[in-house]
Amino acid sequence: MTTFVFRNQTVEPFLGYDGMTYSGYGDISQVPDEVDRYIWFYQVPPVADATRLAQEINSYRDQLDLVMGAASASKPFVIFSLVNLFPMRLTGCEHEVEDAIVDFNRHAVNLAAQHDHVKWVDFDEFVCRYDSATLIDWKYYLMSQTLLNPKLKNDFSLWWRRVEEEHALMRKKCLILDLDNTLWGGVLGEDGIDGIKLGGDYPGRAYTQWQETLLQLSRTGVILALCSKNNETDVQEAWDKNPFMVLKREHFSAMRINWNDKATNINALAEELNIGLDSMVFIDDNPSERELVKQLLPQVEVPEFPDKPYQLMPFFKRLVDDYFRIYTVTSEDLSKAEQYQANALRRAEQSRFADLDEYLYSLDIQIDVLPADEHNMQRIAQMTQKTNQFNLTTRRYTQAEVQQRLDDGWLVYCMRVSDRFGDSGITGTVFLEPAGENGVNIDTLLLSCRILGKGIEDAFVKTVLNLLRLDGYRELTADYLPTAKNGQTADFYDRLGMTCEATDEDGSKHYRMPISDVFEIKNCYNIRVL
Repeated sequence: MTTFVFRNQTVEPFLGYDGMTYSGYGDISQVPDEVDRYIWFYQVPPVADATRLAQEINSYRDQLDLVMGAASASKPFVIFSLVNLFPMRLTGCEHEVEDAIVDFNRHAVNLAAQHDHVKWVDFDEFVCRYDSATLIDWKYYLMSQTLLNPKLKNDFSLWWRRVEEEHALMRKKCLILDLDNTLWGGVLGEDGIDGIKLGGDYPGRAYTQWQETLLQLSRTGVILALCSKNNETDVQEAWDKNPFMVLKREHFSAMRINWNDKATNINALAEELNIGLDSMVFIDDNPSERELVKQLLPQVEVPEFPDKPYQLMPFFKRLVDDYFRIYTVTSEDLSKAEQYQANALRRAEQSRFADLDEYLYSLDIQIDVLPADEHNMQRIAQMTQKTNQFNLTTRRYTQAEVQQRLDDGWLVYCMRVSDRFGDSGITGTVFLEPAGENGVNIDTLLLSCRILGKGIEDAFVKTVLNLLRLDGYRELTADYLPTAKNGQTADFYDRLGMTCEATDEDGSKHYRMPISDVFEIKNCYNIRVL
């Protein structure tokens, strides 16, 4: 990705040089169109004259509006908040500078709220970690106009990488929790329901607050799972009878409450939820249990658990910042826990049937195929960023880049799936690039792992191909680009009936197929084209 940075001081040590182009200091005369993204990174200069400085800061807002008007609305635009790294007051009643900073930041937040391609970055979140003596190297600033201390470069890079992941809606999917001395104080099997520390005074109050914050995290789409060495009947009784219990059985999408080792149980949870181990974070108070998982399942993130209950809230903040925060939450995120719980019901139902088609008929599966629009584009972009297993090319797109492809004449469809157990939401997409006079190429094809195993992927693709045939397209091309995670899709186009014309050394495969006959679809799906 190529990026153009508007700046009023030297910021190259922090944003780097690879793919980056920088304006002159305070120069907005050029807004290049050939880049993929814009960044606005102005900061408050150290000026003692408060009136002059406030006027300069107020001008930043006008400059930003001019740049926004000239920049392409189909390309991401990132605005850093203004932070006064070296506030100076010559009199105690001065407030012009602070007011100007607040006005600019409020304006930037409003721009982000009004325009999907604009993202606001709270730079103070990084700055507040350091004292004033650490933030600025005055000798370096006077020599290079780099106000932020270059010694903070590595810290900034780690923080900035996580911010970019947030903007791409990338985060871990599942939080796996122990019970004893993790969700409550004490050991249930020894202390009993009334003896565990939960609610009331400290430390019970700390554990109740911890559970409340975890419940709120789950409401943003993070899957909660349990992995505990315990008797399940004891745990159920605690859920039923302890009045201070916030997290109960219905809040967990999957559970392993037994006496097996936790690495084995986590593997089983990953299989049940149909997500990768690298999508999981494991929380346990026991250092030996954490070390076992670190050694046997290195893909799983295992943060250190705090020694004291009063440290749980700072720990929760680090947990969210490091693994789970995203820029915005989609409607599918909000219902994700229910969707995974519904999947468990589907698996239980499947065990009653010997014939797969009979099982599929029993589900009453509804598949809606929709063109990309302003209502679903954010979710489509999110899927390209997060989906790894059933993803034929694993190309990542921002919402603005999806819009750009639509503007360029591409066809983009998505799929919404539901059945009698619940609504899985938008769980698949295909990007089609026109090729030649009457041909089309599949640039991206992906489905969420939670709907696989029921032939929905075949029904979706064949429905889209039938639509292409009606629209006059007569030839289809497609690629399979292998990754470490999408091996299950290696023969998907072969099964679809496409001809593999070439295979590269890295395993990439290139396909072609005429679009001439109607593709037959099993009648166990209710399909609507909207």
